[in-house]
Amino acid sequence: MNSFADILVPVAVLAVAIVLLLGLVNMLRGGDASKSQHLMRLRVLLQFVAIIVIMGVIWWRAA
Repeated sequence: MNSFADILVPVAVLAVAIVLLLGLVNMLRGGDASKSQHLMRLRVLLQFVAIIVIMGVIWWRAA
């Protein structure tokens, strides 16, 4: 499980970073506002998932 957790946490954080950058690039280019809004909502959801993953790994390693 440790190797799985070692991969899962960076993947979750990287997913948040990628969606954040995509939203910022779309905003800076003057892209569709609804697309930016959708990407920022997706970022919030991915942040929630990343926090759950990180807390789960901390709990798993403490047990």
